Amino acid sequence: MKVSLFITCYNDTLFPETGKAVVRVLERLGHTIDFPQDQTCCGQMHWNTGYHRQAVPIIRHFVSTFRDAEAVCIPSSSCVAMIREHYLKAAIASEDQTFINEVESLLPRVYEFSEFLVNKLGVTDVGATYPHRVTYHASCHSLRSLHLGDIPFKLLRQVRSIQLVDLPEIDQCCGFGGTFAIKNADVSSAMLADKTSQVLNTGAEVCTAVDNSCLMHIYGSLHRQRTYVKAAHIAEILASDGGA
Repeated sequence: MKVSLFITCYNDTLFPETGKAVVRVLERLGHTIDFPQDQTCCGQMHWNTGYHRQAVPIIRHFVSTFRDAEAVCIPSSSCVAMIREHYLKAAIASEDQTFINEVESLLPRVYEFSEFLVNKLGVTDVGATYPHRVTYHASCHSLRSLHLGDIPFKLLRQVRSIQLVDLPEIDQCCGFGGTFAIKNADVSSAMLADKTSQVLNTGAEVCTAVDNSCLMHIYGSLHRQRTYVKAAHIAEILASDGGA
């Protein structure tokens, strides 16, 4: 299959290793990778802060860029949630039937990375080895918008040498929420303290998730506390061959 990658703003700017890991996993499975150079942003930051009119050109650009993709794979549940939940709303509001038709055609071909592996490709064992104690944080968008459920666990359980430990209160938000962490810093910090406490209680060496935005928030706290716990996107674990 020819898989088109949308790597997202966070990953492209701050976590480039995630995109590279996605490529390694998919190529290991025998797929051809396409990375459209014209890709920019999904428009989530604009849309979620109320700038709907300004988000529309960004949404149109995404649709145009990936219009002919066989499948679009995205290592971010928040971006996929934006696309699934709001793109058609934006298109309908524009009263542009061509735009509406293009969005409706594209949506069934857009996948979050872990669901693409499990639901589209039918794969749970990607040949990974990761000899570390790991706990999984379920981001809000993955849990409540995409309803990924145990999909990430199906993949992680097949990783060789991993010690996967449950995260208590896994359904609780880490407190990031994009601009929420800025506009409601005190509440966000309290939520983050609860989350990092739970992570530390697992004794895990690594906290993983399907969203680097959450991992950035969680790891920031863990790092400031000078703990030993690292953060790694699930793609990085699945791409690992057990080396350092």
